[in-house]
Amino acid sequence: MKALVIGYGSIGERHVRVLKKLGMNVAVVSRRANQNMGFYPSIQVALDSNSFDYIVVANETIAHYATLQEISKYHYEGKILVEKPLFSNVKPINFNANQTFVAYNLRFHPLIQKLKSLLKNEQAISVNVYAGQYLPNWRPQEDYTKNYSAFSEQGGGVLRDLSHELDYLTLLFGEWSELVANIGTISQLNIQSEDYVNIVYKTIQQVQIALELNYLDRITQRYMSVQTNTKTIKIDFIANTINCNEELEQFAPVDRDYTYLKQHNAVWNDTEDVCTFNEGFQTIKMIEAIEKSALLKEWVYND
Repeated sequence: MKALVIGYGSIGERHVRVLKKLGMNVAVVSRRANQNMGFYPSIQVALDSNSFDYIVVANETIAHYATLQEISKYHYEGKILVEKPLFSNVKPINFNANQTFVAYNLRFHPLIQKLKSLLKNEQAISVNVYAGQYLPNWRPQEDYTKNYSAFSEQGGGVLRDLSHELDYLTLLFGEWSELVANIGTISQLNIQSEDYVNIVYKTIQQVQIALELNYLDRITQRYMSVQTNTKTIKIDFIANTINCNEELEQFAPVDRDYTYLKQHNAVWNDTEDVCTFNEGFQTIKMIEAIEKSALLKEWVYND
């Protein structure tokens, strides 16, 4: 099968590597020529020159919408995976997105899968989630002040960078019904995007959720604690453990490509765990609601 990866930054390189592991013939659209693989300077040239079974959109977030519009002009009917977040902001949808999915690969992490099984026949009551990592340490080979994460107008900022949390919380506990949020740049990082987000919200299923995301934590931490009527469950993505009622289970280290491999397989096999276009679009709507709440300093409701 033939796959086309649009964008060849760090995430694009990962998708190329993973797709090759899956036995696909991979070409790339990028301004960065690479003699070791098929290279096209534009989407137009790529789709005029060849036919593809699968397209992965891995360019800048602000370019996703225009990229999908351009792909639709060529009447491409195969499957598309768009890197998260789907868009920078809510956009009018004027193309067929039935075969389009969003790359929230944390859905396929063994800890999330285990948590799903532990929550079967359980009523969650409250959830606390934390994700923090010091931005300059994210990509130590790059100047963090020049990366897209540092610029809100490029789709950066911790709210969009760490929207994985919004996605898997919705997957596990349902859509939000009301929320209040605080957003800001509270550190001395040299960035033009938010480095701190705190959200409190309730789901349609009446689950109370508190979430903090930040670019500040020099001790990288990512965890979730869930209370049900019979269980307390804590998952730690860094230690790779899950603790249910004081019974600790240590998971084997997860290869960094593992969740991407599972995700691509899920797209091709139409499994229920893959993030649909509509689910990814709802996450963008939630992001805008969070920003609205922070701006107005009031609760926002999901009408």
